[in-house]
Amino acid sequence: MERREPLKAGGPRFYCPGDLSQGATRDLPLTAAHHAARVLRMNVGDPVVLFNGEGGESSGLVHVITKNRVAVRIGARLAREAESPVAIALVQGLSARERMDFTVQKAVELGVTEIFPVETRRSVMRLAQERAERRVEHWQNLAISACEQCGRNRVPVIHPVCGLDDWLGTHPSTPSELRVMLSAAATTRLRDLPRAPRVQLLAGPEGGFAPEEAEMTQACGFTAVQLGPRILRTETAAIAALAAIHTLWGDF
Repeated sequence: MERREPLKAGGPRFYCPGDLSQGATRDLPLTAAHHAARVLRMNVGDPVVLFNGEGGESSGLVHVITKNRVAVRIGARLAREAESPVAIALVQGLSARERMDFTVQKAVELGVTEIFPVETRRSVMRLAQERAERRVEHWQNLAISACEQCGRNRVPVIHPVCGLDDWLGTHPSTPSELRVMLSAAATTRLRDLPRAPRVQLLAGPEGGFAPEEAEMTQACGFTAVQLGPRILRTETAAIAALAAIHTLWGDF
């Protein structure tokens, strides 16, 4: 097929779970194969970069390309990483669909290691079990796409949806973690907190946390912090906080 756009140096990146031994031939997952064949219009011999989520990446060349299949001949393995020196877990109050999608995508680009979607009293979106499972699968695919785009070789886990009360009950604080809750009513700022190797960042939904939730989370070791005098939307707040954490303690 005729190439329709220039390829990046090293070729486009694709997530391909499983063995990536040099010299082997691997089929790309269906979504990745569709993107390679139909969107990028790749040809046999084009370079690609594959990663399986376990760290590092492998060079490769397109070996077979058809309407529904793209196979890659695996080349040399490269021990390249793009992970943050601060392990950040985002505990995000469920927000409306587009806002939650945006938060997941950008949080992965900004280096979070895992995301816990939690239902709060003011969450606009409510998910029954089957719908919740579909949404988590959708968010996990968003995380994979974000890793392909931003250069990360380790895919953050999107955990099953649970209630904030349940999450707090099953995730006690540890001495090595800094627990931060975003609150417009707080007086403490991120720069006032000590540096820690692990951070749990708790962000509320569109309406913020109910007063009893704020009290409960602080009783569980979270420090309420503000991000300046302006009220930020839910999809802005977590992203701004992640960028600030990287500026203060990470790799910005």
